[in-house]
Amino acid sequence: MIPTPRPPSPEILALFPRLTQQYAQEAEAAVMPDHTGSSSPTSSELSAVEQALTDLLDSGAATANEHSGAEHQARLRARLAQAAGERGLLDVAYRTIDTELGALLLAATPLGLVRVAYAVEGHEQVLAALAARIGPRILHAPDRLDQAAHQIDEYLHGDRLHFELPLDLRLASGFRHAVLAHLQNIAYGSTASYAAVAAAAGSPRAVRAVGTACARNPLPVVVPCHRVVRSDGSMGQYVGGTVAKQALLALESSAPTGSR
Repeated sequence: MIPTPRPPSPEILALFPRLTQQYAQEAEAAVMPDHTGSSSPTSSELSAVEQALTDLLDSGAATANEHSGAEHQARLRARLAQAAGERGLLDVAYRTIDTELGALLLAATPLGLVRVAYAVEGHEQVLAALAARIGPRILHAPDRLDQAAHQIDEYLHGDRLHFELPLDLRLASGFRHAVLAHLQNIAYGSTASYAAVAAAAGSPRAVRAVGTACARNPLPVVVPCHRVVRSDGSMGQYVGGTVAKQALLALESSAPTGSR
């Protein structure tokens, strides 16, 4: 019989609350084993992760007890986030930024930026989906997304034409991945029709599939699905809403020539 895993400590859950779901799945598997070939971490792997995280917490416990203020706790959390990342214990780091388009959620894996989400998508739902698709060790670690936040801010103020960020496109596969790869070739200030993108992606008849790929783009703004419009020039649907799409196209049409 598979041993039932011990739940994470409160301290670990304070840092990685979505580990609860992973442990619940492991507990269920202990009672009713899954023979579907799931790649979820085993109980022993999860225990090893928790022990490593506990060691990180213990390393800062003494100073935390001496300085329990919010500012110190924030510094401790940042140090733990850095250490967790360096030891390969962090699946996803995230932060939110306030923009002219509303609050944007930014999330990254060690490979690169993996998700940009508008508020209308529901940030908590997006984080839950990332926990299910990538891993439950998700931490609010703003410093790890400083570069992405800075470049998006520059772009939204008309001071950046191209993003220079490592991207993790694992959330898109097959034709959707091909579409996202092509979207990055549509020049700033230009647009392309869904039909043109379908042809460029190698499937001229897959116009509806292009629309679906754009609607499910995990990296809006950075991977510019807003530059894809209908053949008659009308907006079409957009994950952030029509108003956001219009705002981005208007921004690009009026950007100063000195932008990089």
